[in-house]
Amino acid sequence: MIQLTNRQARQFLLLKHGLLGKYKFSGKQGVLDFARQVNCIQYDPIDVCGKNAELVLQSRIKGFTKGMLAELLYEDRSLVDYPDKNLAIIPVEDWPYFERYRQAARQHAERYPEMEALTAQVRAHIQNHGALSSNDLKLDGDFSWQSVIHWSGGNNSSRSVLEQMYSTGELIIHHKKGTRKYYDIAKKYIQPNLLNASEPLEDELEHHKWRVLRRISSVGLLWNRASDAWLNIWGLKAAQRNEVFRQLLHEACIVAVAVEQMKDMLYCLAEDLPLIEAVLQNQEPKLRCELIAPLDNFIWDRKLINELFDFDYTWEIYTPAIKRKFGYYVLPLLYGESFIGRAEIIAERKTGTLVVKNIWYENGVKQTTQLRTALNSCFQKFALFNGCETISADSMN
Repeated sequence: MIQLTNRQARQFLLLKHGLLGKYKFSGKQGVLDFARQVNCIQYDPIDVCGKNAELVLQSRIKGFTKGMLAELLYEDRSLVDYPDKNLAIIPVEDWPYFERYRQAARQHAERYPEMEALTAQVRAHIQNHGALSSNDLKLDGDFSWQSVIHWSGGNNSSRSVLEQMYSTGELIIHHKKGTRKYYDIAKKYIQPNLLNASEPLEDELEHHKWRVLRRISSVGLLWNRASDAWLNIWGLKAAQRNEVFRQLLHEACIVAVAVEQMKDMLYCLAEDLPLIEAVLQNQEPKLRCELIAPLDNFIWDRKLINELFDFDYTWEIYTPAIKRKFGYYVLPLLYGESFIGRAEIIAERKTGTLVVKNIWYENGVKQTTQLRTALNSCFQKFALFNGCETISADSMN
């Protein structure tokens, strides 16, 4: 067992994510390296000042542009859209490990016999016309469909059939235009050795161990308790999770970490021990100011962030407007080793203006010259990321 102070635990998490000190990741290769480190980046289509996955990357990757992610997804095919922690982006080499989910989707199709003829129409249309969206082919059918592997569903026959074929792995997302998804036949883009691979971990316990290790790697430090970090791992109840942690500890895949004044034990990957050692040397990394995505891997477990950073964050997008404390799309604001507040930012693309609508500072934050300089630098970088030439930031004055 390793013992850390609260500050050391925070430093470890931030360094693991490349959010403290010099940039750990750079350029397009950096995007791929980070995606492989966290295994899964949550996808959300809402775009107020960048989509969630893009926001995750802009805070860590030196020189990041939105085109880098699009290239890795839709040209290089090194990454692929597929449900993991809800809708997600994963490295394509992980495709075989989700075969059990695709198999469940195939079995689920038996509930909708009317889909069989409609899927044949989709195949024929793609063969003749290429990638398509639900707007490109109007399918007749009167059934209410619900995905078995994520929350998509509804009465739109065209969308339902495409989403079902996507769930089974017959189709993949070819590209996106805004929030619209275009689908094509998966075998055109995923290598046969991955596409047709059998389930590598047929035993459910072994699969759970693989998934839990991935999620610990995604966040950096996690505890063995109920958490949003475990979302969409089928069958992982408390008893199964306890056994997974017991075996991973016994196999020395993970290491227990006790943090001062925290009741629950945390766990990190054994391969991250050198990073723990670096933190124990009490280095003083260079401070950076970054805007953090609302569904960022780093803050998947909001209770953990509250305990470690004393920062209580709720994404209020689904909160009724009258009950919101802050705003519709508000991003946590990280400076150095602390969350100093949150900011509501809108990219007005028609005018090329980044509007900093509001900043709410945490209690006790002193707006020093050094902080303002770091904040200005952060917003300049964020404007560039959003293709905005000017910044309207009355709230900073």
